Amino acid sequence: MKSIELKAPYLIFTGNETNDGYAKTGFGIVEWRRSLCKGQMSLKGGTVDLGLPSMTIKEAVDAKVGSLIIGTAAIGGGIPDAWLETLEEALLAGIDIVGGVHVRLNSIPRFKKASEKSGARLVDIRIPPENLPVASGKKRSGKRLLTVGTDCGLGKKYTALALEKDMKAAGMNVDFRASGQTGIMIAGKGIPIDAVVADFISGAAELLSPDNDSNHWDVIEGQGGIFHPGYGAVSMGLLVGSQPDAFVVCHEVGRDQIMGWPNFTTPTINEVIERTIQIGSLTNRGIRCVGISVNTSSLNPEERENYLNKLSKEVGLPCVDPLKNGTQKIIDSLNIVFNNCLLYTSPSPRD
Repeated sequence: MKSIELKAPYLIFTGNETNDGYAKTGFGIVEWRRSLCKGQMSLKGGTVDLGLPSMTIKEAVDAKVGSLIIGTAAIGGGIPDAWLETLEEALLAGIDIVGGVHVRLNSIPRFKKASEKSGARLVDIRIPPENLPVASGKKRSGKRLLTVGTDCGLGKKYTALALEKDMKAAGMNVDFRASGQTGIMIAGKGIPIDAVVADFISGAAELLSPDNDSNHWDVIEGQGGIFHPGYGAVSMGLLVGSQPDAFVVCHEVGRDQIMGWPNFTTPTINEVIERTIQIGSLTNRGIRCVGISVNTSSLNPEERENYLNKLSKEVGLPCVDPLKNGTQKIIDSLNIVFNNCLLYTSPSPRD
């Protein structure tokens, strides 16, 4: 059983997009996996610049590009007619097309015909592998860290990527494990957990992070939130199947309501820690919280420092903004906890 895997190196396709905000996927891949990116390609009228060399399909073939990745989110989630000829050309040249758009690449007849002719793949990121198993609950070798959140869309993926980057810089044996479409494009492989049938979510999570060396860490991208009224199920399935030894709680300053669910308040960080340990203990009784990651983009530097220091005292754990000051404090906590087998003790003040 294999997760989705992408062929590197990549050509990032931005079409005729003029708004950088609609090219977040492309910018994310370049930010976190520049070494895998050979170039970028836009069409007439497109102005998005990812900072990569511009390439034609012929130049991409000469550069041995393995995948053309659609790096934009077109309005409506479709494939504009203006893109079809270029994407078909890439397929006929033997380059895989990778997309996370709502319209499935495999549903476009001219793409299927070109794919069958050349052997190039149409990779729809949001389609999980076939024949996923039900979880076994069996303990796997190696170590795992999962990012969890007080809500959706507040930094679980970026926290996991920042942790992987900083852990590698510290000489640790570590891999980022992607569970969402953009994460998969960045990592080059993974399983779109939120597209898996409910009975097989935990089994998919087991496959996402297989047996490994005893000193190896898998940093697993979290999804949803266990207190979320809409997405709690995928979060719990991922938690049980991941069997994390450690987890990091992600939060955003000022987020006091579940985004899109105004009648639901966000849980406190302590509540998330306690519930995560309660549920995660089903498959790993040694699960521990090692730190808090906070999106503090709304604060100035002085406010940020004061907020993080105050929160750290309240929860008794290191608190960082990974994009502002890195994750070293959490990595230090991780090493202390698993070298000395420290346990998390929930403090009395609420965060």
